[in-house]
Amino acid sequence: MSQSSPSAPDGAPEIESCPRCGKPLPLCICDGLEPVANRIEVLILQHPQEQDRALGTARLAAHQLQNATHRIGLSWPSLSKALGREVDDPQRWAVLYLGSVKVADLATDKDIVAIDRKGEIEDGQRAILKSLEGIIVLDGTWSQAKALWWRNAWMLKCRRIVLGPARPSRYGKLRKEPRRDGLSTIEAAGMVLARLEGRPEIEVALDATFERMLARYRDVQGSMPELAPKPRPKRDCRRPENRRGKSARAAGNRSG
Repeated sequence: MSQSSPSAPDGAPEIESCPRCGKPLPLCICDGLEPVANRIEVLILQHPQEQDRALGTARLAAHQLQNATHRIGLSWPSLSKALGREVDDPQRWAVLYLGSVKVADLATDKDIVAIDRKGEIEDGQRAILKSLEGIIVLDGTWSQAKALWWRNAWMLKCRRIVLGPARPSRYGKLRKEPRRDGLSTIEAAGMVLARLEGRPEIEVALDATFERMLARYRDVQGSMPELAPKPRPKRDCRRPENRRGKSARAAGNRSG
């Protein structure tokens, strides 16, 4: 059973959504989705204001991965509450970290790196990465993902890992990423699972799904302009709350 989307602008007819992937039905690719049996669990935390139904990938990734949890919200009391089950050791979970650290600036030839709070490479990389049982991915715009990080202090108990992809996101011009190493949620999940589990076929499968999604979007975007992502509002840095947010982010980048 499908569900209706919110009222479309300018009197345009409503577009029904797929109850599984959440996408408008013209963009749904669930019929050809191949389930991926991942050993390492994935927790996707999505900011509630991330409303890009057309090009977002959080729900699609969670739908394809057999061992994944998708939550929408701003904060949870603990990792256990976010997952809906008890977690014995948060150190066996890692957050895909969004700070200023870039793998390209680190003294390593690896494309997935565990870092400490100072943004430096952790000792015992192989042991740390091998011990991980779960990955936390923050979904939303850059500022929304940062908000999720700051509002969930329990993430400080988890490991931090950063990715250094060899190529930019497949979004291309459809959705501009603020940094070259910025990936969609489904690309990031595929990359990190493939490396940690030693199974490149995971990344191949998730990337293929993403490519299909983008191809479907390009096929219909000309005839259905109502599916185009809405322009993101510009932040007014003169407003006091935005100045505070900017200061907090700067402080976060300094502290790692």
